[in-house]
Amino acid sequence: MSSKERPTLGGTRIKTRKRNIAAPLDPAAFADAVVQIYLDNSGDLELIAKCIEASELNFSRYGDTFFEVVFTGGRTQPGTTKSDEGERHTYSIIDCEPKREAILPSVIYIQKILRRRPFLIKNLENVMRRFLQSLELFEENERKKLAIFTALTFSQKLSGLPPETVFQPLLKDNLVAKGLVLPFITDFFKEYLIDNSLEDLIAILKRGKMEDNLLDFFPSAKRSPEGFSEHFTKEGLVALVEYNEKKTFEVKLKEMKSELTTQIAEETDISQVIETVKQRVNDAKLPDIEVVRILWDVLMDAVQWSGKNQQQNANAALRQVKAWAKLLNAFCTNGKLELELMYKVQIQCYEDAKLMKLFPDIVRSLYDQDVLAEDTILLWFRKGTNPKGRQSFVKALEPFVNWLEEAEEEE
Repeated sequence: MSSKERPTLGGTRIKTRKRNIAAPLDPAAFADAVVQIYLDNSGDLELIAKCIEASELNFSRYGDTFFEVVFTGGRTQPGTTKSDEGERHTYSIIDCEPKREAILPSVIYIQKILRRRPFLIKNLENVMRRFLQSLELFEENERKKLAIFTALTFSQKLSGLPPETVFQPLLKDNLVAKGLVLPFITDFFKEYLIDNSLEDLIAILKRGKMEDNLLDFFPSAKRSPEGFSEHFTKEGLVALVEYNEKKTFEVKLKEMKSELTTQIAEETDISQVIETVKQRVNDAKLPDIEVVRILWDVLMDAVQWSGKNQQQNANAALRQVKAWAKLLNAFCTNGKLELELMYKVQIQCYEDAKLMKLFPDIVRSLYDQDVLAEDTILLWFRKGTNPKGRQSFVKALEPFVNWLEEAEEEE
């Protein structure tokens, strides 16, 4: 063979690279097989669960299809809730009565399936999310069934179902605007609270990131604290109304405190700060006592304390009282509110070691600035009801009280 001739591979067997051959998807055949299990067992969920567990059907591939059959009785068209061609059964969640006793067996049945095939929880999430995003495609009584089912899944602590899967799809603007979400979430709340406490419901709302956004379930025309209270009071959910009112109140207090903190840090003109507080009080209908408490907290939080130097701390606190006395005076408008301010000073001086010895000095300064009246101080001294540090504070304030009483006698 010439040196220039190339070797050949004649007679040599060449191996071809193996390729993965994917089996064709056939969700219709899978759905028909599951439907047949329902039909063969006449809707007996105990027997159906046993057959499902024993079957060799490919649940890992057709998990979504399986839950479509569970919910609607057959396979649905891709991306919709409309029925597709194929076998159907009449033992689905959508086909049963809109009552907990009719729907609860399906929840327990699904829970059994998930224990054996926990990977299916993702498919349950997918199908529930799709159905909830398409509430307008269901009839009113079907939406009620979905709401009851959803509440029962959380009551029964269905393995691994996250609340955001339920709540977030409901916030689609078109669903809320059409008024479809509010009845759904109302049915959900009412059903869930049959077996669970309000605290349990709030915990779910927190996990679903909805605790502070309950008004988002309301159409824009009804989206107000008054609308919330009216609707859920009518539905018998008074505890939820009270919770929301308390939550709203706390948020408004926090907002006012934040704005005040900024204004005081920036040394805004006192008259402007007073107007800000008045506006907040009117808009939020805040009680006068809460306003007095917040004012004192904000003023003391703004003080630049100097470690353990007692004299410097005393001077800083007294300067703050003197600088903002007009603000305190504007809202301590009667003896009851003045007494509340004294209690607030008492508690802070008791709980903050650096202020413990400043109580009589602060009271004296508030008196000198006409924030506290003589009668208020004497009432606190003689009949004060808050026990925190009272004995030591009464003793510390005694010389000043004696001076007040002597001055009163001379007059």
